[in-house]
Amino acid sequence: MISMFNHRLGKKLASFLSKSPPSYQRFDDIPLEDLAFVLEAGDIVLVEGDTRISTAIKYLTQSSWSHACLYLGGSESGVRDLTLLEADLLEGVRMVSLEHYSGYNLRICRPVELENEDRAKLINYAKSKLGHKYDLKNILDLARYLIQKPLVPNRFRRKLLTLGSGEPTKAICSTLIAESFQEIDYPILPRITNSGNVMLREKLYSKRHFTHFTPRDFDLSPYFRVIKPTIERGFNYQDIVWKDPAPENV
Repeated sequence: MISMFNHRLGKKLASFLSKSPPSYQRFDDIPLEDLAFVLEAGDIVLVEGDTRISTAIKYLTQSSWSHACLYLGGSESGVRDLTLLEADLLEGVRMVSLEHYSGYNLRICRPVELENEDRAKLINYAKSKLGHKYDLKNILDLARYLIQKPLVPNRFRRKLLTLGSGEPTKAICSTLIAESFQEIDYPILPRITNSGNVMLREKLYSKRHFTHFTPRDFDLSPYFRVIKPTIERGFNYQDIVWKDPAPENV
């Protein structure tokens, strides 16, 4: 009975948190076709969301990025093709088009030197999660922090965003992608320690649990390259035509 009540409450909160305030603004003017042209299978597309839950995640992570999608590959200009895999708050794990995020600020993060065999394993593992439900375990905490907006010290914010229960049939956007990369042993932000051997100073890597990752971690990771379509397609600042500033009112 209690679990059924929590499930219903979670669904209602999910619907509330998925609403978008009318104040969002997109700053870049990169055409989606340019974005699609430079995308490669295995890339992460970070989204600066505008929903209430996005506001909570951005506040707690002190980051612009509140959502993450995995690009599965597709045609160079197929912005309407279902090529992004994501975990949606209401719909669960699904595939959407790049056009779905046409009104948002986006960032591409690319895993460096990812081999084709591992790329295929990564994508196949992520696709095996299609149809899984969004993990609502922390939805109450997110709602509480969104409404109250308490002063939370930086050192505690990541603990508050240990998102999801880790149940095999549930996921959120960043944990779904983190789990997929850990499946091929590709690092995101691993814990690094030195071995006890002073002569060798060998670095030892240990995995964080995939539920500990947030969208901004792919942006901060030293193992992912930020890809900017304007630069990738050739940019010369001298080609810019500047408009004269409007005269100030006296």
